[in-house]
Amino acid sequence: MQILFTTLAGAIAGGRNGAISVIVYILAGLVGFPVFAGGGGIGYIFQPTFGFLIGMIIGTYITGRICHGGKPVFKQLLIGCLIGLIPVFAVGTAYNCLITSLYLKVENAATVIYYCLLPLPWDIILCVFSAYIAKRTLNNKGYRN
Repeated sequence: MQILFTTLAGAIAGGRNGAISVIVYILAGLVGFPVFAGGGGIGYIFQPTFGFLIGMIIGTYITGRICHGGKPVFKQLLIGCLIGLIPVFAVGTAYNCLITSLYLKVENAATVIYYCLLPLPWDIILCVFSAYIAKRTLNNKGYRN
């Protein structure tokens, strides 16, 4: 569900404010609040999935920049959310491969990449929901088109 909320942060709050909200979320987790799937704490940096969190900062920023580049029509919101997935999966998969091979000493990169990309279809569906919710939210804030 992290993708749903990070794409919504960018689509509704904009690139800068959305990215800041994701940074605050990550910092809260690193300080020790159990907000991540595996808990929290500074040691989470060494989890293979931490790269996806880093990618979410970039993805949220990009989503917000695209979504707030004009009137909030569904198509633009959806494109922004989908393009925002690219850095999430790129950074997340690269970080996962790095941690898995260097820190955990697993050398089967194809399997790691497969498991990193496995949630992609679900995340695309979440982007559709994000665009729909953002459209409804922004329309209620007075952005009519």
